[in-house]
Amino acid sequence: MGLFDLFGRHLLDHLFQADRRIGVAADGAERVPHVGPHQIGRRQAQAQLVIPPDTRLRARMPLHRGPQIPFERAFVVLLDPKTKAVHHADQLLGLGVARPGRRQKLFARGGKLACFHQIAGLFQFGPDGRGGKTKGKHKLAHGAAGLLFCGAAWAQDLPAPLTDDDFLFFDREQAAIGHQLFYDPILSGNRNISCAHCHHPDFGTSDGLSLGIGEGGQGLGPDRTPGTGADRIRKRIPRNAPGLWNLGARDIHTMFHDGRLSLSDVYGNGFNSPAQEWLPEGLNSLLAAQALFPLTAQFEMAGNVAENQVTGAVHDRIDKGWPIIAKRVRTDPKYGPAMVAAFDDVDSTEDITITHVANALAAFMAIEWRSTDSPFDQYLAGDETALTPDQKAGMQLFYGKARCATCHSGPLLSDQKFHALALPPFGPGRTRQWDAYARDVGRMGESDRLEDAYRFRTPMLRNVALTAPYGHNGAFPDLEGIIRHHLNPATSLSRWTTDQAALPKVPWLEQGDFVVWQDRFEMARQRAKLDITPVDLSDGEIAQLVAFLHALTGTSVETPPFGVPAGFKP
Repeated sequence: MGLFDLFGRHLLDHLFQADRRIGVAADGAERVPHVGPHQIGRRQAQAQLVIPPDTRLRARMPLHRGPQIPFERAFVVLLDPKTKAVHHADQLLGLGVARPGRRQKLFARGGKLACFHQIAGLFQFGPDGRGGKTKGKHKLAHGAAGLLFCGAAWAQDLPAPLTDDDFLFFDREQAAIGHQLFYDPILSGNRNISCAHCHHPDFGTSDGLSLGIGEGGQGLGPDRTPGTGADRIRKRIPRNAPGLWNLGARDIHTMFHDGRLSLSDVYGNGFNSPAQEWLPEGLNSLLAAQALFPLTAQFEMAGNVAENQVTGAVHDRIDKGWPIIAKRVRTDPKYGPAMVAAFDDVDSTEDITITHVANALAAFMAIEWRSTDSPFDQYLAGDETALTPDQKAGMQLFYGKARCATCHSGPLLSDQKFHALALPPFGPGRTRQWDAYARDVGRMGESDRLEDAYRFRTPMLRNVALTAPYGHNGAFPDLEGIIRHHLNPATSLSRWTTDQAALPKVPWLEQGDFVVWQDRFEMARQRAKLDITPVDLSDGEIAQLVAFLHALTGTSVETPPFGVPAGFKP
């Protein structure tokens, strides 16, 4: 069926049947509580099925009846419950789509309706015309044209506004302790670096560097130096320091560029982490678990072997260093009594463990860097004037032609999945144990699956304009550069130059900074692994995308609840 026929037969028909566009609740989560799933492909379809907006439809996937899922803004597909044979995309009858908001309907309605008609061709309800069962291969091939059309239209609905319900609760008294700990070098092996040295609000809760300067360095941000003498750094931090915005969100289930920390019960403690079964009990969130690992990382905060008790203990086993740090905190006259007062399960300073330290840090980060008041957030909440014309045009590109929302989806603007972008490689990389040279294999380092090679987690985008440089290794210094790379990774990689990397001079490490480029086989592997199809945008459209990304910056980022302590010394 041609595009002209698609519009002629169905689009106008649906635009004037407002009574069939029904609003429902949906949060776009992939994993949702449900009762009684019904599968497409079993000769019958149930009426009123709900498809969350970030779902990737496939043959025989489970769909769930609308009344059973209390969320917002899902697509509602009203189907005639009678068994039907569907051989062509235009034969699916009784189709309705949830009414978009006023600001969305003009550019969303046509794309969504057309996409649903095309997606219908992926599935068969009932037997085929020859009396036999339909074949999945035929169904998937039949809907391919529709999926291509979806990429060209306004492919995804705008997300729901973020509200208090989207975030975990954290205690403010505990957060006040975490505030002091975050800026205190007491948590590092050699007491010479704090969390804030790599995650400072002056640099968007990052550090302004492509690859950070960890334990042994001096100064802050782009001016940080690698140290001198015996205390100088021995390795660059392998990956870019990510921003800390909205990490207290309830829906976050995976952290780190390679996803090596996630919610899981594989070790019986609620988390899949580098600590495996040795992770301490009682952590209040995924964010609390994340806070533990920089403390035990040699080149981040722990220090080199034989330099201090912490790193020596970690060299034995990862969990052996945490009690040493906890003892420092509980015997400190500032922290000990404050934790006794703030934590219900702490009766005396002797009860304080690393769990309380991590929970306090998580409470601080979640409260301090929650950001839900950007112009984009105001627009989602109903303020039609919150975005400029260029920002609105960029938003339409983001959710449509540019296909950014394919991965940067949902309220947090991330699918929390892993994708290969062929970003220019450099630095030591985060290799697997037996890799003989500097490279970064991404998700494969955690999963040990070859198909995960060079894939990295989709970052969330609130306040992204503040967190340059961009990419898992900070390969691009500005938003325009990283956007152009997404639009055509192969061309971008071929044109990339080393001066785009924000790397402080470290003469004793420079020989290895770009050594991976000398391995033509490794570079060929990285170029060949791409999960992005090129998109052609004009310079003006790219500028509009940049304008939209600036609209993701919170209006209150300069006035956080706690701020930088007066006594903090870079």
